[in-house]
Amino acid sequence: MVIFPKPLRRIVYKLVSLLILLAIIGLLFLDQHIRHKFEGKRWPLASQVYARPLELYVGAQLSIEDIKIELTGLGYHFTEQVARSGQAHTTVDRMTLYTRGFDFTDAPEPAQLIHLTFANGVISSLTNQNQQTVPLVRLSPILIGGIYPLNNENRDLVPLDKVPTLFTQALIAIEDRDFYQHIGISLRGIARATLANIRAGRLVQGGSTLTQQLIKNFYLTSERSLARKLLELPMALLLEYHYNKEAILEAYINEVYVGQSGDKSIHGFGLAAYYYFAKPLQDLELEQWAFLAGLVKGPSSYNPRKYPDKAKQRRNLVLQVMYEQKIISEQAYHHARQKPLGIVANNRLLVGAYPAYLDLVKRQVKQDYPEQALRTEGLRIFTNLDPIVQHKAEKALAKTLARLTQQYGPEVVATEGSMVITQPQTGEILALIGGSQPRYKGFNRALDAKRAIGSLIKPAIFLSAIEKDYHLASLLDDSPLSVPIAGQADWRPQNFDHRSHDPVLLHQALTYSYNISTVRLGLNIGLDHIIDTARRLGLAEHMPPYPSLLLGAQGMTALDVTRMYQTIAANGFILPLRSIRHVSNHQGQALTRYPYQIEQRIDNASSHLLQYQLKQVMKEGTGRSAYRQLAPTLQLAGKTGTSNAQRDSWFAGFSGNRLAVVWLGHDDNRPLPFTGASGALQVWINYMATESLTPLTTPVPDNIQYHWINRYNGKPSAAHCRDVIRIPFKANQRPLDETTCYSNESS
Repeated sequence: MVIFPKPLRRIVYKLVSLLILLAIIGLLFLDQHIRHKFEGKRWPLASQVYARPLELYVGAQLSIEDIKIELTGLGYHFTEQVARSGQAHTTVDRMTLYTRGFDFTDAPEPAQLIHLTFANGVISSLTNQNQQTVPLVRLSPILIGGIYPLNNENRDLVPLDKVPTLFTQALIAIEDRDFYQHIGISLRGIARATLANIRAGRLVQGGSTLTQQLIKNFYLTSERSLARKLLELPMALLLEYHYNKEAILEAYINEVYVGQSGDKSIHGFGLAAYYYFAKPLQDLELEQWAFLAGLVKGPSSYNPRKYPDKAKQRRNLVLQVMYEQKIISEQAYHHARQKPLGIVANNRLLVGAYPAYLDLVKRQVKQDYPEQALRTEGLRIFTNLDPIVQHKAEKALAKTLARLTQQYGPEVVATEGSMVITQPQTGEILALIGGSQPRYKGFNRALDAKRAIGSLIKPAIFLSAIEKDYHLASLLDDSPLSVPIAGQADWRPQNFDHRSHDPVLLHQALTYSYNISTVRLGLNIGLDHIIDTARRLGLAEHMPPYPSLLLGAQGMTALDVTRMYQTIAANGFILPLRSIRHVSNHQGQALTRYPYQIEQRIDNASSHLLQYQLKQVMKEGTGRSAYRQLAPTLQLAGKTGTSNAQRDSWFAGFSGNRLAVVWLGHDDNRPLPFTGASGALQVWINYMATESLTPLTTPVPDNIQYHWINRYNGKPSAAHCRDVIRIPFKANQRPLDETTCYSNESS
């Protein structure tokens, strides 16, 4: 036996004591670090952006096809037997669906089985599984995207009590069968891994428990090193000492890395369920839970979109282990392993299924919330996006562009488009398209493409005239005009048909979109007055007072134009365009609401006259082709727009419940082979034809009277006379000199 000299023994003793002290200090530090992070805010949480929830009730103007669009976006499975949430079945006029629950800000909506019947595009009955009438059902809103943390880690937290038991059993069976027996580390697992590493001559296996994996992912790094392993063991023991198995399992389920979408990583099984299957975790089937559990070993190696065969083999291995451990029956095992993977193709969850609308939401919400809060606090942003309206608008744009390509050939190649749709009486933005490929994130033309609007500016000019004591029967000069421009050649505006006309009534000048008479009118009124009118209508853009403004040379976006026409459609009341309904925190408590803000900018009489004029545009003017597909009883209003050299095709129009603005053009400003009437208007028609529209009917103000006048000279006449029209006037504005009446019966 070796006996060390006393001085050396003292040194050894002190060194050992120091090492023990350092170890204790280190353990105390680790202990404090573990508890601080585990009990604090564990992860930066992305803000989640939702569409509006679809409300079902008797009388709702919704067809079976409309609701199927919504359910498809929610990831419902259409099946013969509806037995669980997220399933639906349809016939010709009936639908059965098992809704998913959702915690709305005002009250939770329970999951329930409901039955609907339909008649004439309307829900005619709504009952529950006991055949009792249900007054209202709100479907869970579609998650349309998010505002993500800068570390590009993305997750959707799921509490353990919402995680299906069969999934946790699958996870534990394949990753850590002794999870409920060990104290954070498994000696058998360590021995097995050590033997494998010795045989390989390098570190090839970890033998880690779920607790150790959580330590590695949550506190340390994924680097394979001895130093990390030495830290991992005591930290796992400390974590198990302080927290029960349920808390550790819940943290693991929400932390683990399970995939990659571009530069964004998928963490946690809550988000993974949406990313791979477009469904909540609790709505998945046995084989889908097995697939997710199997991903932990190697999300890249078992990426189902790249290596479907390997992914299926791994899934089936998990199912086999579950069967061997008597978690599932033999019948369930054989049935599940025969199922396809069922992975949704090209899931754009993290990009956003509606990137243009999401872009608008981000811009608006950043006015009220700092970037840091949006990227870390897990806010829930509820928007006005209507996925049904968006779907119909996208189809209308694609259908029209395809037809125009077929009609005009190469000249239409690479034609782009944008579209904004609102509810006229509320200002809610229901849909927004930023380009001809609406699912792809890129240049948002609806918000950022400033293009000459052509004749869309004319309602502001004619409204200015109406407010300055012109009336719809006022005669306007449409003869050739030359406008001097300082330092430049004179400006000579032309009508679209390159013809001038005899003096025309004011109402005809707008109906047929005559340019020369419009310019003369605008110059008489004054550019500053017209610019002021445009601002009262909602146009915030700087508008230089150049004569070319009168024919829409000013560049504007589709959203700018929508603001202007929204005020016209809302009977002269300006309503801020709203993409957001309200914002709540991660716990569902309301933080900010975005109520209606209404201000009257145009008096009732002037508003009525302008709407009448825009109805005439649709009835007999440049928008008349709409009534080939749409019912004349809708009394639609709108205006076409074609910019100089036919570089831009516009249309803005509305019914009682829909306003839509459409732009078509080339990014490089090349001329188009079609006008506003033959291009953008056709997109508008194809969209409106898919909607349940309400007529544009407004009460006639007390100070408005309708009179018969001669359509050529604007003088008062009578209903039985030839060449007469009945138009509205403000009180005391009716012309006094009557014209000669030629009866329709006379030769």
